[in-house]
Amino acid sequence: MKINTSRKAGFTLVEIMIVVAIIGLLAAIAIPNFVKARNTSQTNACINNLRQIDSAIQQWALEEKKQDTSAPTASVYAYIKGGVVPECPANGNYTLPPNCTSAPTCDVPGHVLP
Repeated sequence: MKINTSRKAGFTLVEIMIVVAIIGLLAAIAIPNFVKARNTSQTNACINNLRQIDSAIQQWALEEKKQDTSAPTASVYAYIKGGVVPECPANGNYTLPPNCTSAPTCDVPGHVLP
């Protein structure tokens, strides 16, 4: 005699809801950390660009025999590799300092040379 047990294969609604809830919980934990990591990496990249601009200013002043009170000009960017002005990853704008002893600045808050 053959016993008929008919059971359909598949997932129940409760099982699917539990999986979706777990994925949502993991996303809620992970997304803020990704945003924080992105902001930190943008800040570090901008600070490194500011260091590169500051080094170009110092090299420009040394080679052109400028005084500490001299204002750097756009020709400073020729001392950066490729002669290209670096861009702030957070879409900020770099400003050359008023003299050779000051540091360049970025208009994004927190992007400051230490």
